Amino acid sequence: MADTGQHQQSYERYLGGSPEAERRLFQRLAQELMKVQEKNRRAARAAGIERTLHAKAALGVENARLRFHDDLPADLRCGFAQPGEAYPATVRLSNASGIRQADGAPDLRGVALRVTVSADESHDLLATNHPVSHARDAREFVAFARAMAGATTPLKKALGLFVKLPLAVGRATATRMRRNVRAAARHTVKSLAGETYWSRSAVLWGPAGPVRYLLRPAAGGLSAGSGAGRRDPQYLRRELETRLARHDIAFDLCVQRYVDEQRTPVEDGSVEWLESVAPALPVATLTIPSQDLDTAEARAAGGRVEVIGFNPWFTTDDFRPLGNLNRARKSAYEASAAHRHGLRFVTEEPLRNKVLDVPVGAVFRLLNRYVPWHRLPLGASLLNLVFLRKALRRFNLIDTDVHEAPPKTVPPPPAFDEQLRTVRSYDGTYNDLSKPTMGAVGAPFGRNLRPVYRPDLFDVPNPVTVSRQLLYRETFLPATSLNVLAAAWIQFQVHDWVNHRRHQAGGKAVEVPLPPGTTWHNTPGGPAEHVMRFAENEGIELPGDQPPVLFANVASHWWDGSEVYGENERTAKYLREPDGGPKLRLDQGHLPIGPNGIPLTGFAESWWTGLSAMHTLFAREHNAVCDALRHAYPSMSAESVYHTARLVVSALIAKIHTVEWTPAILATEAIDLGLHTNWDGPPDKWLQKLGLWLLESHSLTGIPRTLPDHHGAPYSLTEDFVTVYRMHPLIPDDFEMREHHFGQRLETLNFRDIQGAAAEAAIRKTGLADTLYSFGISHPGAITLNNFPRALQQFERDGEIIDLSVVDLVRTRRRGVPRYNDFREGLHKPRIRRFEDLSQDPGTVARLKDVYGSVDEIDTVVGLFAENPPHGFGFSDTAFRVFILMATRRLQSDRFLTVDFRPEIYTPLGIDWVQKGGMNSVLLRHCPELAGLLPRGATAFAPWRQVQPMSDGGARAGG
Repeated sequence: MADTGQHQQSYERYLGGSPEAERRLFQRLAQELMKVQEKNRRAARAAGIERTLHAKAALGVENARLRFHDDLPADLRCGFAQPGEAYPATVRLSNASGIRQADGAPDLRGVALRVTVSADESHDLLATNHPVSHARDAREFVAFARAMAGATTPLKKALGLFVKLPLAVGRATATRMRRNVRAAARHTVKSLAGETYWSRSAVLWGPAGPVRYLLRPAAGGLSAGSGAGRRDPQYLRRELETRLARHDIAFDLCVQRYVDEQRTPVEDGSVEWLESVAPALPVATLTIPSQDLDTAEARAAGGRVEVIGFNPWFTTDDFRPLGNLNRARKSAYEASAAHRHGLRFVTEEPLRNKVLDVPVGAVFRLLNRYVPWHRLPLGASLLNLVFLRKALRRFNLIDTDVHEAPPKTVPPPPAFDEQLRTVRSYDGTYNDLSKPTMGAVGAPFGRNLRPVYRPDLFDVPNPVTVSRQLLYRETFLPATSLNVLAAAWIQFQVHDWVNHRRHQAGGKAVEVPLPPGTTWHNTPGGPAEHVMRFAENEGIELPGDQPPVLFANVASHWWDGSEVYGENERTAKYLREPDGGPKLRLDQGHLPIGPNGIPLTGFAESWWTGLSAMHTLFAREHNAVCDALRHAYPSMSAESVYHTARLVVSALIAKIHTVEWTPAILATEAIDLGLHTNWDGPPDKWLQKLGLWLLESHSLTGIPRTLPDHHGAPYSLTEDFVTVYRMHPLIPDDFEMREHHFGQRLETLNFRDIQGAAAEAAIRKTGLADTLYSFGISHPGAITLNNFPRALQQFERDGEIIDLSVVDLVRTRRRGVPRYNDFREGLHKPRIRRFEDLSQDPGTVARLKDVYGSVDEIDTVVGLFAENPPHGFGFSDTAFRVFILMATRRLQSDRFLTVDFRPEIYTPLGIDWVQKGGMNSVLLRHCPELAGLLPRGATAFAPWRQVQPMSDGGARAGG
């Protein structure tokens, strides 16, 4: 309504000084309340998680009715509150404790009411049988809940009230809170039908402004109680059963009008609105009709009521909740309900880990000033990495989602398709069932570092000059510990993870001025120009004067195989067999070719033969899983087979990347152990297990045996992650193709011969097995300066000719990724002071000095390429820091790689397929003739054994 903002400004004050600061506080408090739920569950030895408060219901009915009075005052006639109007209502009466206990135990009682106006409109009202809250604000409320969590005995309750609570809020505040609690709990309740229930917090009531409401027994409507004995632990339920068997139960809904901030405060829930100041005016009657609660129908209705997550924000703007406690309720109740229903998870860090975290972390920070982690002994380096990851999680997960602040009213969330509990959605929605759009197609990229938006430095130094001087491949520099399959693999993965939407050709473009005396052809056959032009990224508009540095990912952020399966339902179904079967379409074992000459697959941009080999392998792998599932479970439907096979293949891809590709490119024992620990848990060595038990016990099992954990920020991949995965130097400019039987040379091809539409002709001519062999015995390029593929420096894409090295530089600058020195410092490494600190090569140092006037101007990509990596590493330690943070995050956040990585979802066959499988098993399943050529004791991404051609036409295997 028109004056909602005026009411908010007049009556409400935000903790932290602003709606956004308060929102961040409430987000942390919601996390604390989920921990309270978990602690209560353990204390009560309950199988399931209860509500944070009001765990035990005495009544749940769906057939109540709320009718507004005919003489409703004119200024209270607003929205659904109209004279004579009546609406169906759901009612829940309960004890207030978060632990189920006997009804005779000292406790508050509460009522939750949902009034249904239409399919699109409802209103939740919540009230308690004491006129004031024990807490002034949300901080006090959560502190009290934490202090009393798990208090199942008088001793534990006393410990919470007299020790934990004063430590949390101070002695004076704790005394006031205890006084309120005692006053409320000492009240003897004979019948929940005879209690008065107060909202204790204000709500807006249209033009009438703030009100508090209360429900009290309707005059003359309360008969004598049933006489149920208070020793019966269910006596309140029994009393209601007896009462409702005889007659209706009726309450008057009354409102108290706001008078002034002193006598009727909006922000302080601990102050009573006295009826002598603000009289209670009856406006409606709530009637619970007489009924038999001991029927199957009534019990079923009660069960449905127990599932409901009541929230005062499930209403309309005319009746928006007011005040600190109410504002906190939105995120707190959403989190509590999601946790209770198994849609959101919480993992509590053991006390020993918290206590040791500070001193041990300080020791490693001090030690790393003199000795980097990778130069420590193995055990110490592994623990150093544990604490480095902890610091990165604490400081380098930045939430970029646009959140509502202050909170807004919403309708209750609709029920989602139950199938989404067991299958990956097509677009990445509902991986986190409590936040359906998290990580989905269209979700924004996050940040590991605060963006730095400097339009004045977009072209300084000139990115074309940087490319020509520091990136251009003068001589191919090989990465001798890897093969070209490693280069194809990472592009295959990046296409699953990240994709920034670009404006269409002819739309908004970036123009990069060329150095004097140079020109560029921006389109095939186009004129020579003095600027380099390419499509601009489409950004997300932000409110206010925020810089345009937020971009959506048009791929799903999850590890869901979308490069194979597609990012939407239409594409996914189009790629399947035309008869609706579970398999992917193949043409004689190869991907079917589209009208543009590019294969039909989930993501086919920047296509070349290496990508074709990977896509073909995993399309075949999907079909092999389908065959195995059909054989093992003949009653499975085609849809179930398809979705289960997708789960299996996606998880297998994640495992291969985690325990095979990454240890191949970061070839050190510490990384190999650390990444296998991520998947399988630590080695069976008591000292390592003891160290993890003391310092990070969550690592004692592999991530697939843990609960999802977003570590304080909504899951997304980040712009910084995109930057460190710019690994184009891995691509060679030419390839020698050989057949694997006799080692004979077939032909030598340059990149353009196997790129775009030419790729499929090349792989079909050579054959999949010989293509894989040729790539397996060839080295990719080293990720270093002056090793960028020449073919990608004049590359045709979407009707443009681009220099991809320039595009990489420009994109990174325009997306606000900090320059190298700031990037390095933000990831907890010391800044460099001289160019010589970055590289030990005199020629590299001279070129860096010539291009950049200061070490602080060095581009992020250039600095990462120039940096001397740790021994065995294929890329820099600075890039590795983003990797060590995001590598575990991609697994840890994903429900299907944690809590739902189990036989009930994947099938026993599916779990076995993933756990026993790897890149070798994929290769040999589809090209068994390569068995003798794969490296022994190494991953398939290490150089393969070569077949040496012999002069007499025979062949011998090379060492």
